[in-house]
Amino acid sequence: MEYTVVAINPGSTSTKIGCFAGEEKIFSVNISHDAKVLATFENLGEQLTYRKAAILTELEKSGTDLAKVDAFVGRGGGLLPLEAGIYTVNDVLLEHARIGKNNVEHPARLGALIANELAVLYNKPSFVVNAPDVDELEPVARMTGIAGLYRRVHLHALNLKETAKRHCRLQNISYEESNFVICHLGGGISISAHKKGRMVDGNDIVGGDGPMAPTRCGSVPVSELVPYILGNLEKADKKELLSLCTGSGGFVSLLGTSDAREVRKRAAEGDALAALAWDTMVYQIVKYIGAMAAALHGRVDAILLTGGMANGEALVCSLTEACSWIAPVFVYPGEFELEAMAEGAGLVLSGKAEAKEYTGVPLWSEAEWEALKDK
Repeated sequence: MEYTVVAINPGSTSTKIGCFAGEEKIFSVNISHDAKVLATFENLGEQLTYRKAAILTELEKSGTDLAKVDAFVGRGGGLLPLEAGIYTVNDVLLEHARIGKNNVEHPARLGALIANELAVLYNKPSFVVNAPDVDELEPVARMTGIAGLYRRVHLHALNLKETAKRHCRLQNISYEESNFVICHLGGGISISAHKKGRMVDGNDIVGGDGPMAPTRCGSVPVSELVPYILGNLEKADKKELLSLCTGSGGFVSLLGTSDAREVRKRAAEGDALAALAWDTMVYQIVKYIGAMAAALHGRVDAILLTGGMANGEALVCSLTEACSWIAPVFVYPGEFELEAMAEGAGLVLSGKAEAKEYTGVPLWSEAEWEALKDK
């Protein structure tokens, strides 16, 4: 039996939605939201009604009969560290998504909320699949050299794991028996080490960790960052300074644009700063690919490139030339997040997978680590 699933993926200035019957995509659309309209809302929660109305308009245009949809699935967000997998949207998950329990301000939080509202309206189940808060870090990847501070991880887990699964299907190998370095290359850049089916290390894309990206500052020396923050406290509030990690850093800070194609064009036309910024991003991506390969002790079966920037031939060629000595490089341009969400919901509906319950208890606890001091 083929189940019909509607998948919802809110982004910074757009919301992607898709309707699937089994593995077949019936339709999908990327709804653009006017930045001026979004700016009128004081917080993310206030955008829910606006985005939901836009979604319903597009679903109506497509002729989708929501009464015949078997499940709704939304992009997760705002959650505490959790295992990978498919989760039923319950009251705890909804509350954490609503308030942003992990203190991350990203529209992905709205995915579960909108999916739940539609599910309640039509008396159907709702799910989230491999939320950005999936945390499979090994302990040595979590500790830092400052007592009380720990590495947290937020990655494009949904697309990273889906890319791995697609690669494994094409190569007729098992994800659970393979090691990969997987890179999501977009406005934010996730570089992750996958060991035997687990994402054991990676950069925190909302914490300023990892390579510079079109909208992200990337890792910056603490000795340079602290004076910068202290010197700008009177001119910018905490939210503005933190946005360097998620929206106003990278190409936006250096060049005033988040469009990687524009940066490439400016560099080709002789803009020396644009050329240096581009080369710096590529250099840092290569460096973090190498770091993830080292985390896997050099046992890397393949390097997988995905995300919107993986459509760029120049970037792919640069990364392949620099990293193919580590392992073969495979390219899966774009993203497969809607497909991954729909597939996850379908697996639960068909009885091929069991949905997990989000408890709100984080996968790891600082208290457990503090207790080691007494041993």
